[in-house]
Amino acid sequence: MQHIEIASRADLVERATKLVPLLQENALRIEADRRLPSDIIDALTTAGMPQLRAPARHGGHEVDIRTMVDVIAELARGDASTAWTVSVWCTFAWIVGFFPEEVQAEVFGSPGARVSGVLGKPGTAVPTDGGYLISGRWAFNTGATQSDWNVVIARHPLPEGKHRSFLMLAKSSDFTTIDDWHSSGLCGSGSVTSVAKDVFIPEARALPMPTVLKGQSGAQCDPDNPFYRTPLFLGVIVSVAGVPLGLARAAREAFHDRLPGRAITYTDYASQSAAPITHMQVGTAAMLLDEAEFHITSTADFLDEKSVSNPVWTLSERARVRFGISASCLRAKEAVDILTIASGASSVYRNVPIQRIDRDIRVVHQHASLHPNTAIELHGRMLCGLEPNTNNL
Repeated sequence: MQHIEIASRADLVERATKLVPLLQENALRIEADRRLPSDIIDALTTAGMPQLRAPARHGGHEVDIRTMVDVIAELARGDASTAWTVSVWCTFAWIVGFFPEEVQAEVFGSPGARVSGVLGKPGTAVPTDGGYLISGRWAFNTGATQSDWNVVIARHPLPEGKHRSFLMLAKSSDFTTIDDWHSSGLCGSGSVTSVAKDVFIPEARALPMPTVLKGQSGAQCDPDNPFYRTPLFLGVIVSVAGVPLGLARAAREAFHDRLPGRAITYTDYASQSAAPITHMQVGTAAMLLDEAEFHITSTADFLDEKSVSNPVWTLSERARVRFGISASCLRAKEAVDILTIASGASSVYRNVPIQRIDRDIRVVHQHASLHPNTAIELHGRMLCGLEPNTNNL
């Protein structure tokens, strides 16, 4: 069992800030490689980034959600693909903490172990001696080819059309990879498709979903720790919620870097910064960015406070969290939209950062767990006294 000194929020954010120039300088290479280069991973690991949400008793920082959001937003200011990949590794390191202690020791016995995963379309699980044989195909598996372990959902069919769902923890080497991540944004996240065919999963690495969703799991060896009290789905989506905020901050910086000396073509404005339309664009983007920051930081603080004070979550509280996360994503995207339009035709070149920022936030915005339309409808539905129309709460 490892032990490291738990760093403060300020220290971890500062470590992320120091990585921003490196990420900005290598953003084009990360995008071209379609996954994170090994030297970038080494720098992230040295700074303790993939270990943010790993259990402290196994060498992780075990940070609260607000710290996670702040650090990921800072990394996204440098490169969104990097921030997204790190957030996924952190998320599934946290999820490993719900497995029995023997499993945690196996995973984290190798310092710097990385865990990827997908909580989307489930595979199948067939009981066998000592465990299960799982088969399936899991798309959007961020960082899978650079991870040691993989968490997926698989179902064991039961009579009358019922089933039992499990979180299955597999060695990445037991999966095959379809290199199909050719995307318009988050290009460097390596979100490939993983495939399993009759892969054996020992009983200890098969965690029943109802057990996790009720907050009862192997992590109960530390039952009073608020770190494990966040509902599973909310803990997953909030981990990536700092990415759109960081992208909006990056867009603001990229726009202002190019502003001095720029004219507005086909007008009398020799300086874009003198034009009233620019003042409206910059001011509106700043307002939207402030709103994005408010929504995500207040939501993260609510999650942390709730986990400390009262682990019993109502459905309306869960819907409120999803609303806050998606509202932040929406406002961040709107800020980027305005600054991208204000950047003019010369910004479409690949070496101009704002075009990549624009593509990245569009892909982030489309992610099912962050998409504003879904979460806002859910929140409004429950405010109208109706039951939720989803199990992902």
